[in-house]
Amino acid sequence: MRDRLTAFMERSDVRNTILAVIVFNAVLLGLETSDAVMTATGPLIPLLDKLCLAVFVAELLAKMIGQGRRFWSQGWNLFDFFIVGVSLVPGAQTISVLRALRILRVLRVISAAPRLRRVVEGFVTALPGMASVFLLMGLIFYIGAVMSTKLFGDRFPDWFGTLGQSAYSLFQIMTLESWSMGIVRPVMEVYPHAWLFFVPFILLTTFAVVNLLVGLIVNSMQDAHQVESNERTDTYRDEVLSRLAAIEKKLDDSAQEGRSEIAHDRL
Repeated sequence: MRDRLTAFMERSDVRNTILAVIVFNAVLLGLETSDAVMTATGPLIPLLDKLCLAVFVAELLAKMIGQGRRFWSQGWNLFDFFIVGVSLVPGAQTISVLRALRILRVLRVISAAPRLRRVVEGFVTALPGMASVFLLMGLIFYIGAVMSTKLFGDRFPDWFGTLGQSAYSLFQIMTLESWSMGIVRPVMEVYPHAWLFFVPFILLTTFAVVNLLVGLIVNSMQDAHQVESNERTDTYRDEVLSRLAAIEKKLDDSAQEGRSEIAHDRL
């Protein structure tokens, strides 16, 4: 029974149905933010939302029964369990924070769509390398924040008065959001040589470290797609080999039948 239940849940039509329910539920959660829509529909949208939640719970129960202990050893199952469990917490329909967290159900699209899972798995694979880059960026920001606080904190306390304010201002500069007219040029009116600090900082963070992060993510995504391509190739190869084996068996059977007929005719 477990094997049949697991095979049923892994069928493409069942997975597509779950995916459609997830998307439909996401639309419902968006409509709940409109007072006009909620007034016009009355209890319909809350009822449909509960039906969607019932489908998700039924899906999880089916997986738990079908997979048994294996259910708790798979990360995506734990992810789905947490996402659905948030909606089942007592008071989830009344407490505003828990009501807002229900939108996390949309994230189930990731676990229901194999291609999205590949992307997330590739991103997770890149995390160790990204951690090293984040550590490097943290060191750069700490050094820059200490230097900018000492250099510009007396005249520009709102931007560089404390270590935290300096770090935030440097983050704004790194993102290139109003960095020139908003921060750097006013500072340069008082400290004309301040560009000697800001320009290398931008080159080092915005154009070097951030692009290094992007490169790590892109490489990870390419590796994920390569794994998917290899799996498709392996599946196709196994299918071809099984067909060749079947053809070879038929040829052997035919040859055996031919030899048997020849021996029978001689007798």
